[in-house]
Amino acid sequence: MHWFILIIAGLFEVAFAFCLGKAKYTSGSIHLLWMVGFLLCLVISMAFLYKATQEIPIGTAYAVWTGIGAVGTVLLGVFFFKEPATFWRLFFLSTLVISIVGLKVVSN
Repeated sequence: MHWFILIIAGLFEVAFAFCLGKAKYTSGSIHLLWMVGFLLCLVISMAFLYKATQEIPIGTAYAVWTGIGAVGTVLLGVFFFKEPATFWRLFFLSTLVISIVGLKVVSN
């Protein structure tokens, strides 16, 4: 159950990065709404991370949480913000995913 909570925390990390990215391209009240979304997702992500670390070692949980956030944010950048998807970028992204899976496998 705590691994599921950790995954949800990572997804909210991706969501707050997405809100931050969208806020960059807006102004006025729309900008404010994206920033509120950013803060809300940030708080939820941290709360879920805290809950997950009650059973998962902090080093593993933090690495997995940031890994989910990094992978998700790069993919959002490629699909929504038209960032480049070069071979090397995708190669290193895949090594990150392999490392996250490895941490899950070797953790209790």
